[in-house]
Amino acid sequence: MSTVIAIDGPAAAGKGTLARRLAAELGLPHLDTGLIYRAVARRVLDRGADPRDAAVAEREARALLAADLGRDDLRGPEADMAASAVSALPGVRAALLAFQREFGRDGAVLDGRDIGTVVFPEALVKLFVTASVEARARRRFEELRAKGVPTDPAQVESDLRRRDMQDAARRAAPLRAAPDALLLDTTTLDIEAAFDAALALVRERLTAGAEARRG
Repeated sequence: MSTVIAIDGPAAAGKGTLARRLAAELGLPHLDTGLIYRAVARRVLDRGADPRDAAVAEREARALLAADLGRDDLRGPEADMAASAVSALPGVRAALLAFQREFGRDGAVLDGRDIGTVVFPEALVKLFVTASVEARARRRFEELRAKGVPTDPAQVESDLRRRDMQDAARRAAPLRAAPDALLLDTTTLDIEAAFDAALALVRERLTAGAEARRG
């Protein structure tokens, strides 16, 4: 069975950074599945449509191009909320599921919100990366400020809380940890400490899996 590492968690918990570094460390390809939904959301917004419009969103999901993932407007409050809206639509999720599974067919690190529960429920390694909403809001504010995006700390936190509620309440693949996921709380960890902790958890699970297959 190919090595698939599924990393899930709420926005700004650090899962994307950890996934990229783990993929580099382990020599595996990496897919930020959130970009897929952000790209679909941008395509919908480009049409002047409502991201909650299932017919439009599903059409744009089926028409998604690899080049769409390289757009420079996939981050920020507008993209965040639009991505959350399109990701709640079952038809959009179904249209993008095959793309994700094909990407990880020969082994990969994927991060998102339903990798361990829906996309690869059989993945050997599942991490659920979380942090307090206050810590996540500080990180997102600093990220946006570094990019020159004008924003307000209170608004960033409010947007995150709204996004959390929307992601957890959606009927299609709500955000939750898989029963066998390893929990990593990064609230008090800097990126190096978080990476060290994540790598240790991954290696422990990979070793356990190898031993189970041998014996």
